[in-house]
Amino acid sequence: MNGLSIFAGNSNPLLADRISEYLAEPLGRLKVNRFSDGETQVEIQENVRKKEIFVIQSTCYPVNDNLVELLLLIDAFRRSSASRITAVIPYFGYARQDKKVSPRVPISAKLVADLLDKAGVDRVITMDLHAGQIQGFFNVPVDNLYSAPIIIDDIKTRFSEDLVVVSPDAGGVERARAYAKRINAGLAIVDKRRSAPNKAKAMAIIGDVQDKIAIIIDDMADTAGTLTEAASVIREKGAREVHAYCTHPVLSGPAIDRINNSSLNSLVATDTIPLTEEAKKCDKIKTLSIAKLVGEAIVRSYRGDSVNSLFV
Repeated sequence: MNGLSIFAGNSNPLLADRISEYLAEPLGRLKVNRFSDGETQVEIQENVRKKEIFVIQSTCYPVNDNLVELLLLIDAFRRSSASRITAVIPYFGYARQDKKVSPRVPISAKLVADLLDKAGVDRVITMDLHAGQIQGFFNVPVDNLYSAPIIIDDIKTRFSEDLVVVSPDAGGVERARAYAKRINAGLAIVDKRRSAPNKAKAMAIIGDVQDKIAIIIDDMADTAGTLTEAASVIREKGAREVHAYCTHPVLSGPAIDRINNSSLNSLVATDTIPLTEEAKKCDKIKTLSIAKLVGEAIVRSYRGDSVNSLFV
């Protein structure tokens, strides 16, 4: 595609390669260096004047390094006279800090949106934002993609009957209901009480999971406390199997140990975030690629076609 260039930061090279392969467009050449004190330096190593740039970078671990790298890349493209810069952020870090939960705390997701805007981004493509209203934090257009088509296809391939979709908390009910409707399954909700950040205690199940194959749907798995607590309660209520699907496999801290020792039969995540070496060794964890979906969104954005029609 004439006039289009794809670049990628260092956060998720495997996904970037898959997107490049789908688009049949080679990744642009750039160099990222680190000074001895940790400062990041970037250099675009080809002419991008008057070109439309798509820069792929998840703001996953190490979150701050990857975020700064993305900001510097956007600034470099802007100063190199690119015609339009789209940040493709499969996983948008800081999305959970989207409101004031107590006095004297920042709204960090809004600050990150302002930083991207100030750096010079013209458009953002992201996936499964923790809260859809984060799109309103930006002063530029945002395409929020959904992993649902990929996940639903996998569920239909693996399972055929006696399914119940489970929301791990009240906040995910709308998402779980949408999945249940599309796979013609029942719906259940875990009544969860959170005592502190990254600490959760599942209390009860609202809905029938007896003798069912339970499918837990969540947008991300961080320390996996929510998933493993939910799986335990679902098993206690008589479910035959418990499987989990999430878009973003953050999997920090004790997550892998919890998954290995849990009642979960499997955890399926997309590749918005690369798995750690420890996660790759976990037999319960599988991945699905979003490369084709993101690649198609890039094509449609470039051509001016509807991105939303991908999910109709």
